Amino acid sequence: MPRKAKKRAAVSSTSFDITGKKPKVKSNSSSSGSPGLKQYLTQPEWVKVLQDEFDQDYFKALEKAIQGDLSSGKEVYPPKDLIFNALNRTAPKDVKILLLGQDPYHGEGQAMGLSFSVPPNIPVPPSLRNMYKELCNDIPGFKDPGHGCLDKWADQGVLLLNTTLTVRKREPNSHSKFGWQTFTDQIIRSVSDQSPGTVFMLWGNFAHKKEKLVDNKKHKVLKNAHPSPLSCTKFYGCKCFSQANEALRKMGRTEVDWKL
Repeated sequence: MPRKAKKRAAVSSTSFDITGKKPKVKSNSSSSGSPGLKQYLTQPEWVKVLQDEFDQDYFKALEKAIQGDLSSGKEVYPPKDLIFNALNRTAPKDVKILLLGQDPYHGEGQAMGLSFSVPPNIPVPPSLRNMYKELCNDIPGFKDPGHGCLDKWADQGVLLLNTTLTVRKREPNSHSKFGWQTFTDQIIRSVSDQSPGTVFMLWGNFAHKKEKLVDNKKHKVLKNAHPSPLSCTKFYGCKCFSQANEALRKMGRTEVDWKL
């Protein structure tokens, strides 16, 4: 299971390394002497798809902004090796379902690089508890697992993607203006382009706006209310999980076993 994030040491403002340590010189490092965030993306197909993004000015500014937090002693979640956890689990063409979240959990030990998911030893967050309630009513045989780890979904091709991939400790949406959405919009487009058929599960008005990035003729988009306590009454009864499996069948893809 992922390690709890620890405070990073201050680093020089002239170079970037998400670990907060002085980077070692590598042959493939950037001009600043550090490979930066891209070293933590290891899935080969995603590396090819997103290589140009890492070289863009907006991404360099994003890295600099995170560097600023680390230099001032702030903690950033999730741990560096889990920032691209969702991508490292599934190649673009293998994504069956893209379940879009917004911001990583900002409590200690919660964020693990998968939207809505927390490590098994962490209490289940409210939105995920509400998802479980809907699953109990929608999917025959589903039972509340008593934990919030969604690894099993990720291993079946469910891309649990947040639109913002990092956050400052105890400060929700603190990195939402850093440029992550430009990066994750490209991820959504790439799934739409490369997957033979994906269900995009978009919850809440924020996620609904991402529909414009998806080829509706090729994929299925399911728009529902968000399962947060503020809107869960509209989420209950939507049957989005069974509808997602039905759409997968129609596209010739295997269903997701939602049971945990």
